[in-house]
Amino acid sequence: MVKSIQFNFAVSPKGEYRSIVQEEQDSIPRYDDVKGYGFVDKTCAQPPREVHVEQIVPSQEGYTISEARFVNREEAGENDFNHFGLCFRVKAGPGAYRVQVRTTSSLEGTRIAISGMNADELLNVDYWDAARLVPNRTRVFQEQNVWSYDYVNGREYIDIEIEPRRLQSPVGIAELVLTPIPIYLRPESKRPTLFTLGDSTVKSYIFMEAPMSGWGQVFDDLFDSRQVSVINYAMGGRSFKSAYTEGRFNDILLTGYAGDVVLIQFGHNDESHDEDHRFGRGATEEMYRTYIREFYIPAIRSRQMIPMLVTPMARVDGEAPPGHVYTDSFRVRKFPVIMRELAEELNVPLIDLNRESLRYYNEIGIEGTTAVFMSIEAGETPAKTNDGSFANGHPACKIDGTHFKESLSKPFARIVATCLVQLGEQGELDVARVASWLKPEVQAAIREQDWSAIYPEKAADTMTGRGAYYRNQIEKLVQLGILGLDEQSFFHPEAIMSVGEFRLALSRLLNLDPDEIKQNLAEGTLSRELMGSMLQDAFDAKFSMDALPAYMTDYNGEAIIPELPEYDPHLAPDQRGLMYYPLVSFEQLQDTVDIDPVLYNKVKKAYTLGLLRSEKGIERGQVRNGYELEPKAWVTREKAAKSLYYMWVLYHPIEVENDLSVLKAGSVHPVE
Repeated sequence: MVKSIQFNFAVSPKGEYRSIVQEEQDSIPRYDDVKGYGFVDKTCAQPPREVHVEQIVPSQEGYTISEARFVNREEAGENDFNHFGLCFRVKAGPGAYRVQVRTTSSLEGTRIAISGMNADELLNVDYWDAARLVPNRTRVFQEQNVWSYDYVNGREYIDIEIEPRRLQSPVGIAELVLTPIPIYLRPESKRPTLFTLGDSTVKSYIFMEAPMSGWGQVFDDLFDSRQVSVINYAMGGRSFKSAYTEGRFNDILLTGYAGDVVLIQFGHNDESHDEDHRFGRGATEEMYRTYIREFYIPAIRSRQMIPMLVTPMARVDGEAPPGHVYTDSFRVRKFPVIMRELAEELNVPLIDLNRESLRYYNEIGIEGTTAVFMSIEAGETPAKTNDGSFANGHPACKIDGTHFKESLSKPFARIVATCLVQLGEQGELDVARVASWLKPEVQAAIREQDWSAIYPEKAADTMTGRGAYYRNQIEKLVQLGILGLDEQSFFHPEAIMSVGEFRLALSRLLNLDPDEIKQNLAEGTLSRELMGSMLQDAFDAKFSMDALPAYMTDYNGEAIIPELPEYDPHLAPDQRGLMYYPLVSFEQLQDTVDIDPVLYNKVKKAYTLGLLRSEKGIERGQVRNGYELEPKAWVTREKAAKSLYYMWVLYHPIEVENDLSVLKAGSVHPVE
């Protein structure tokens, strides 16, 4: 039977509980390694947090403390504050424990946390991912004055932190019980699990964020689901510190079974310059070492799970000039170097995505690399980022050299899988086991160095140079079976699109009868005005003006949108704010007189709804609209792919994962 560690802080003894009594000269019992318990004046958090031992007062019910002042750093918001309080430390080695605290004060006025974790985050997280598919299974239990949480420790001791939420409001500890939680042995009927944990570059994204993608989102596609479950716990903005303090990492360890694998990549947000904030994301190099060496690896191993590390890929310069050679972006805080050193020291398998990412960037060149990162121009996607809608270009007015599209997340997933196989072949038995879970065709692709069967959507003429500009849209449309490649796997991005192919592609994309797109010209080349007319037909068949897609209604900030009476069609673009709808109104376009009168109303409506936008004068990395619609201009295949991708995103609910590939099987039709 597992024996609990029990402490009683009240005056009256309690059964087998160890009584915490005042020491000589009425002093508060302080921690020492020999005794193995006691109060401390600094927590084990990174960085350590000051607490007040001298102000602790023994009472009949337990040990209490009241604070006359708090420290709140306003510029840090909710991430940096100290309400001081008390901290009781218990010597307890790596492993899982049910931590049960009985307080002398009401839980409503008391913050309770374990070893530097964030008490409020522990209470408020329901799901770990954007699509709400990965639930938080490790919850805080609260009833009357009892607080309980299951915690996996990686260090040699556990801190119990108790803080007041209000000034001059006493809080305290009456009882503490630590009960070891046994290792979970996986039932024979249950598959092993491969957990991925990381930041936004590993995260699974939803359509609201398209085209952003993380390699963890597409990694599961490479594995045989009959042999293994792959669960992605990654989320944007996370670091070693924040994934620990919010309980994300802890939940993995209490969800998994012995023999499960935890694949971890952090480093980008660890570069943040808030390492001195209580709940910041940043870390010094020494803090980064501490989290890996003392928090993560021993905690994983204490559950008999298998840790594996992935060095963070290098960021890129979105404004890289011709001839630029990509080098490691971690020049100040050398986190990849530290991770390599610790992997060797701790005998942890390491996948060096940092080095391999640089090799890949330089292989596909500047144009190819810039295209697959978050370089966005007007009309590429109706989705949004934290700064606002992407529909008129990147609202942060930059080419984002950290985040990327699915056309790069797949190569990263391929690199990670390839490294797993290579490490396994070098004698890493745990890694060889993981590699054996890859689909047979993926193992063959790695062995033969030919991934064309895994990623048949890759076009030979969109990998590098000018042809790579719309690579992401092209690959998605080919993957869906909406557009096709020729026998040599060429897409011909600058060839002119035909009316018939676009009409068929649009109807299949939105699951429409082609007759619902009323432009019945099956032959001939596609002009922009014809494309606009067909886009409007498709929109009318799929949507209602009374129930517009959320992309059109929810992400426009304070902007006045065209449906509102106070909308001013003559307002300057830079005065409209960040919004979904075109910043240049239809009335401000300079060539609308050239539109075929038969198509005029549909083209106007398509433009007003943002389905058709100016392609002249726009630029990636800028919020910029053109003043010419060019209605008679021919539409190239790459521009058609851009428009079709936009409609594909618009068609999907905002909270569904955006890596869907539902039409890819057997539906690719040849280039006309």
